[in-house]
Amino acid sequence: MIVRLVNRIRNRRRNLAVAAHDALMAALSFPLALYVRLGEEDFAPAHAYLGWGTLLFAAIGCAVFIRMRQYRGLWRFASMPDFLAIAKASVLSVLIFYTLMFGLTRLEGMPRSVPVMHWLLLMVLVAGPRFFYRSTMDRGGKAERTIYDQRKIPVLLIGVTQGAELFIQESKRNPASLYEVVGIVSDDTSVIGSAMYGLKIYGDSSKLALIVNKLARTGRRPQRIVVADDRLRGAGVQRLLEVADALGVPLARLPQMSEFKSGAVEKTDIRPIAIEDLLGRSQTIHDRDAMRKLVEGRRVLVTGAGGTIGGELTRQIAGYGPSQLLMLDLSEYALYQIDTEIAEAHPALSRVALLADVRDGKHIDQVFASCQPELVFHAAAIKHVPLAEANPEEAILTNVFGTRHVADACLRRGAQAMVLISTDKAVHPTNVMGATKRLAEHYCAVAGGAAGNTQFITLRFGNVLGSTGSVVPLFRRQIEKGGPVTLTHKDMRRYFMTVREAVELVLQAAALGRAVPARRYSIFVLDMGEPIRIEDLALQMIRLAGLTPHEDIRIVYTGLRPGEKLYEEMFYSAEKVAKTAHQGILLAAAMAADSMALQKHLPALLTACLDRKEVDAVRLLRSLVPEYQTAGEARAVRQDARAG
Repeated sequence: MIVRLVNRIRNRRRNLAVAAHDALMAALSFPLALYVRLGEEDFAPAHAYLGWGTLLFAAIGCAVFIRMRQYRGLWRFASMPDFLAIAKASVLSVLIFYTLMFGLTRLEGMPRSVPVMHWLLLMVLVAGPRFFYRSTMDRGGKAERTIYDQRKIPVLLIGVTQGAELFIQESKRNPASLYEVVGIVSDDTSVIGSAMYGLKIYGDSSKLALIVNKLARTGRRPQRIVVADDRLRGAGVQRLLEVADALGVPLARLPQMSEFKSGAVEKTDIRPIAIEDLLGRSQTIHDRDAMRKLVEGRRVLVTGAGGTIGGELTRQIAGYGPSQLLMLDLSEYALYQIDTEIAEAHPALSRVALLADVRDGKHIDQVFASCQPELVFHAAAIKHVPLAEANPEEAILTNVFGTRHVADACLRRGAQAMVLISTDKAVHPTNVMGATKRLAEHYCAVAGGAAGNTQFITLRFGNVLGSTGSVVPLFRRQIEKGGPVTLTHKDMRRYFMTVREAVELVLQAAALGRAVPARRYSIFVLDMGEPIRIEDLALQMIRLAGLTPHEDIRIVYTGLRPGEKLYEEMFYSAEKVAKTAHQGILLAAAMAADSMALQKHLPALLTACLDRKEVDAVRLLRSLVPEYQTAGEARAVRQDARAG
């Protein structure tokens, strides 16, 4: 409290001093403008209004400058925006003053050029001392900066951007800044060879090693290479990372401009390159209005709300103004976490946390009867391939019968739409998890053809980067422990997407599906770009940790696990895929589902799972999903096809 009071008094003193300075400059500006314009010989007639005119203009100038809040800016950091603000205040002061003078004196004997000269002199008198002070402080701070410069980190920037400009300005202005920019690299041929704030712009990034060595010969070898271009991602970042790794220089990135503008970061903040930067995925523009229209004012239910996908769905949906958000999960802790997070972020939002199991059909129906959800996102699932392979009954009960319970409740209770979160592993499945998700797709297709008003939408996409049970957290833990990093196969490839991007596309696809309510069942496939080699992912993560693969961290190949395949697919060849109005989302023509087979075999499948008859359960699952082949069977078929 005392410190705050002292600072307030200090600020008031400074503001009063600045106001007194501006009042004095305003008072000087009027007689000076008259003297410069009239000269000594013709100055005598002006004595009649010089005294009271000077006082009047000083009062007007003070009032205008105070009104336009000219005393908040610090002289130490005077800049072009401050000069423009002074120019505007000066124009307004002069206009008001000479309007009054015209009413009082008709400006008799005063040349018409005096107001213009007065305005120019006022700007010089008010702004001049400010910029002189800043210049003096900057020069005076050189001795102070040399103390800091000895321990500043030399930085080489990649990209001529606004973020780079802010970074350079702050590092030059702030003597306590940790960084000193020694050069800039750009692929823009139009700026190569020129300078930015006295720093040479080199080119291009393919010559990064030569540029670093050149700077080293001048005693300015960079200790950080910082990416300042938001657009540089994927393969470009991977290439820079490899070069930086070979040079022994860490690679980092500036925050995005949106973070600078929101005040979330300082202008000299840098962050390590994240694994997301290596994905190379283009940033698509989403139709936020359509997503809001999908959610706003509706009761929305998310199953599996405590999971990776369900949690992000819950967060994003909460931001679009549903009338009520229903969060359902079997995990007490996960449900508590997401409920607390939503309560803190959206305290006015009506929400209900439902501790329930989708495998309990009666309970799910009771939830629907009491809450009456209009829009349902079904994300609850067992998704870990080895665990599903070892516990097939559990995977079937959750992924198949949990989906059936939710779909039946949607039909019975009149939900407008149900969105099923599926997976690329449902295409030509080689494991129990993929087969169960494929059967869940079949059930939703059949439900879409049943009597009722519910629209069923399936979203199929690949791996979510950093989700629970995925390789990224596993690799990160292994690297932190010093290795080894375990890979199942050298050639394994997977599709990856960040959780935020995946959920944004889920909502966008759901909005596209709802735009055509006559289409009772749709399969949307998210465009995942190019698949990534898991080995490359591991190598990049090791390098990002500042370590050398195969030297600091060993890599061990353990062989494919049960149910795993080397490559994933996003759709069947028989599913005709069409582009949609949204880049990044494809519409697949769903193959006909056998409703008779479902009616015949689902009861027996349920009995086998409840009785823990694993062999019977897997046999029945395979009969319902004829495309399901184990990884070994799939390889044998491919070998036979090649031999033929």
